Amino acid sequence: MSDNRIFDRMAVLSDPTRGRILLLLTEQELAVSELCAVLQQPQSTVSRHLKVLSDDGWLASWRDGTSRLYRLRGELEPEAEELWQVLRGRLAALPAARQDRGRLASVLRERRMRSQEFFAAAAGNWDHLRGELFGAASELLPLLALLDPELVVGDLGCGTGGTAEALAPFVRRVVAVDDSPEMLAAAHRRLEEHERAGRVELRRGALEALPVADGELDAALLLLVLHHLPDPAAVLAEAARALVPGGRLVVVDMLAHDEGRFRREMGHQWLGFEPARLAGWMADAGLAGVRTVALPPDPAAQGPNLFAARAVRPAAAAAGSGGTDSALRSEIHHPVTVTTAT
Repeated sequence: MSDNRIFDRMAVLSDPTRGRILLLLTEQELAVSELCAVLQQPQSTVSRHLKVLSDDGWLASWRDGTSRLYRLRGELEPEAEELWQVLRGRLAALPAARQDRGRLASVLRERRMRSQEFFAAAAGNWDHLRGELFGAASELLPLLALLDPELVVGDLGCGTGGTAEALAPFVRRVVAVDDSPEMLAAAHRRLEEHERAGRVELRRGALEALPVADGELDAALLLLVLHHLPDPAAVLAEAARALVPGGRLVVVDMLAHDEGRFRREMGHQWLGFEPARLAGWMADAGLAGVRTVALPPDPAAQGPNLFAARAVRPAAAAAGSGGTDSALRSEIHHPVTVTTAT
């Protein structure tokens, strides 16, 4: 920076109001109206000072709705940073700056009060309002970001691919298996139409004879699938075989119920499950640490209540011996690979 440039910058900071503005914007991004309230100066004066500071490279700003917010620039030139550090302490000791800090606290309290007043009025309708604004899945989908991005996840009984589509941006690979050509075709269309980070492999095969190698999966999901299958124990054993030691299986299904129409109308093989029975099947498959949680019923749902069960393939033990012969697995393995945009 030239000597003249140093003097120019010193001239910009020679105005006490501009120094007070920089002090405030070091602590908090503020709108022009908020700066006016803190500095007790008219908008025309504050805007003029903001323009001088912005033109000289001291401020960053961005639009937030109808307002523009300002803050001290994150990375100043070394000479400007040195100059500011020299002046900052002296400016902060001025009586006007101390009063500014008190008024700033009041401005921030007003911000919080506006939010609190909104939530006090909207609490009874907040869930509905959030759903309208951001979609019904906005509460749960972000939880997928908690997953390890290196996981390989099996979506067993993937149907039309909705779960695989949701998982794909958050994990290394999704292996999606279904025995229905029609379901896999729908999943293929879904995944081609939407760009999703990650890789999804669609494979056709029976869940009792998974087209998945031993230990290929870090985690596996059976979401509302088991009640359609004649031999859930065999499916759980196959899922355990496909897991790495330490891998986890999650089952979501219906609690036991007496809605016989589900057999007649939708081909259900089982009218839900008692958690103890499922836990027994999981133990027979070589899985451990079974934990079952009843899911909160959705008031709008018309079906039976659901549960989620989770179990782990022990690191020091093989999965149960109920898996299907590998020759049969390879015979029914008809892979269709969809690589989504990365």
